[in-house]
Formats: sequence, structure tokens, C-alpha cells
Amino acid sequence: MAVLVIIVIVLILWLIFANVRIVPQASAYVVEHLGKYKTTWSAGIHFKTPFVERIATKVSLKEQVLDFPPQPVITKDNVTMQIDSVVFCYVFDPRLFTYGVENPIAGLQNLSATTLRNIIGEMELDQTLTSRDQINGKLQTILDEATDPWGLKVTRVEIKNIQPPKEIEEVMTKQMRAERERRQTVLEAQAHQEAVVSRAEGDKKAKILSAEAERDAQIALAEGRARSISLVYQAEADGLRAIKEAQIDDSVLKLKGIEALKDVSDGRATKIYIPSDLTGIIAGLGVAGEAMGIGDATPVDRSPKPAPKLQKDACLNEESSKGTIDAALTTSVMNAEMSEQAKDQ
Repeated sequence: MAVLVIIVIVLILWLIFANVRIVPQASAYVVEHLGKYKTTWSAGIHFKTPFVERIATKVSLKEQVLDFPPQPVITKDNVTMQIDSVVFCYVFDPRLFTYGVENPIAGLQNLSATTLRNIIGEMELDQTLTSRDQINGKLQTILDEATDPWGLKVTRVEIKNIQPPKEIEEVMTKQMRAERERRQTVLEAQAHQEAVVSRAEGDKKAKILSAEAERDAQIALAEGRARSISLVYQAEADGLRAIKEAQIDDSVLKLKGIEALKDVSDGRATKIYIPSDLTGIIAGLGVAGEAMGIGDATPVDRSPKPAPKLQKDACLNEESSKGTIDAALTTSVMNAEMSEQAKDQ
């Protein structure tokens, strides 16, 4: 009797623990009642009726990354290449995912391959290589609409790799090399042009600055020369004005002419100015010399004398006349110089 009780207790405990289910987070269980869909269990603890209900499918609600193998496709210009794609999706309805299609992942793979062939078949090779975003967008839209009855939501599709034939790769490599060489040649030409233009502009600016500097120097030199000449003439004018204000008479001027005789007679003068009124000047110098006690004051004996004595006196008179002429010449030189200065003023 005790053994029977123990067996009953163990059986009850087994039935309790066998029919208690804990659904983890981001998962869902599809439950059937006598082979017919009953409900979908979400995360948490659940109890099922023994021998009547069963868990048909355990579905993960996480987003899945499906990396499909490369698919051979043909472009519009008859180029065969291999394209590898990656599909991101998740289950939004566990019931449809369980009863919609026999194998949803396999169906999505085949649908992705056929859709990709249709899209690439409408594009040429160059357009295929440069339009990945366009291909991804079209492929994602078509797959999302087609998998809605399967309980799948396609969130994103990416073209992982595009592998053209080896012959096309060699041609593309040569084309890329030629394009890069062309760009290099263009850049070198542009750099040379910019360098020549910059050098020419620099030379132009240097010449302009040099011309401006020379012009400013010539202007400054001319202004200095003009200032110097103006100061010289101003000083001469002031000297003449001072002489005029001093009221110098003819006696002083004649005296200055006699004093200048020493400078004229030193033998360095190269030019001598002889005035036209030489006789009047000589007479004036003689009177001035007698008045100031200059020259020979011995009276000349005008009585008849013997011939030799007369010849001696004639020589003396000739020497005296020569000295008087030299003084007159000196005075005439000074007067001519003063006249020229007055004309310049």
C-alpha cells in the first residue's frame, strides 16, 4: 500500500514539472491543442494540459543575419559574375512563421537569389559596380513584401561582394591604371601651370616694386637737388642784400679789386675778362691808389733829361702802367662775377 502511494505521488510530481514551461526573453512558443493551433506563449512561466497540448515550435524573436552563398548572375551586357549578399530579418509573427511556409529561411534564400538575378539583369556591368545602394534598396523592398505572409520582416539587405570574371578584372585593372596615369599627368600639368603663373606674377610684382623704388629715389634726389640749389641762391641773395644794406661805395669796391690782385696774379687763373671801359677803370684805380697811398708816390720829373735817363723813366712808367692794368683787370673780373650773380638772382 505504501509503495502504491509513493508511485502516485511521484507520478503527480512528474506531471506537474513536465507541464510547466518557462519561456526565455526574445522567444516565443507556439502551442497546439490536439494538433490544432491554440496560442503563442511569450516570455514567462506557463502551464500546459498534459496529453492534450504540446509545444509545436520554439521561435526566436531576435534579428537574424543570413549570409547566403554567392549567386551567379548575368548583367544586361552579358557578363557573368558572382554576387554575395547578406540579409537582415526577424520574426514578427511566430504563428505565420510556423504555418506560413515549410522552411522560411530556405525560402528566403531562394527568393533572394531570384530577385537579385532579376535586378542585375536590367543593369550593365559598370552600373552594377557603382549602384550598390540602388540594388540594396530594390532587393530589400521586394523581399520584405514577399516574406510578410511568412511572418518575417526584412530590415536590410547588403551586397557583400561582387566578383566579375578574371578577364574583366584585368581590363578593369588596366583601365584604372590608365585613368590614374591620366590624372597624374593632368595634376602635374596644372601644378606646372600654377608654378609658371606664380613665378611670372612674382617677377611682375618685383619689377613694379623696383620701378616704384627707383622713381621714389629719383624724386627724392631731385627734390634734394632743388632744395640745395634754392638754399644756395637764397644764401647768395641774402649776401647781396646784406651788401646793399651796408651801402658800400665805389672806393670800397675798388679796394676789394686791388686786394683780389693777389689771387689773380698767382698764375692759376685760366680766364681773364677785359672790360670795354678799361681806360676809365685804370684812371679810377690810379686816383684811388693815390688817395689810399698805394703805389709809387714819387713825383715824376717832367723836365728834359738825357736820353738814357728818359729811357729809364719810360721803363718805370711802363711798369707802373702794367701794375695799374693788372689791378684794373682784377677789378673788372670781380665786377663781371657780381653782375652774373645779380642776373642769376
